[in-house]
Amino acid sequence: MNEVKDQAVITATNEIVFHVTMKLSDGSAADSTKVNNKPAKLTMGDGSLSPAFEAQLLGMAKGESKEFTLGATDAFGATNPDNIYHLERSKFEAESLEVGAIIMFEQQNGAEMPGVIREIVGDSVTIDFNHPLAGQVITFDIEIIEID
Repeated sequence: MNEVKDQAVITATNEIVFHVTMKLSDGSAADSTKVNNKPAKLTMGDGSLSPAFEAQLLGMAKGESKEFTLGATDAFGATNPDNIYHLERSKFEAESLEVGAIIMFEQQNGAEMPGVIREIVGDSVTIDFNHPLAGQVITFDIEIIEID
């Protein structure tokens, strides 16, 4: 029998610290907090992650691990065609442009937003501002470190 009756479990309002490894549908690792030993921090219910992701964490205890898979909509969202822009190559000054490169763009409010170069054709550069993992099925491997 599992002895966890006095141990705190994650509820809809906890702040948690956890390690996460994300894998693509082909099994390759997309990202992991374990690489630099810098765990993620989340306040449950703050809207920073999808309700489907948070639902997977509910009831987990400190030290517990879990693996689950979410579809694109519940992971990082579907690819939004409105987030793909075609810009003139001359807007990039002397930067060396390469398909797959990530370039930071300054928004009107001064914040920076990454864009991925998807295509370069003649004087046109296609930039994708969707999350790099948007449109993908992701498997998450979670390890709970702290619950507050």
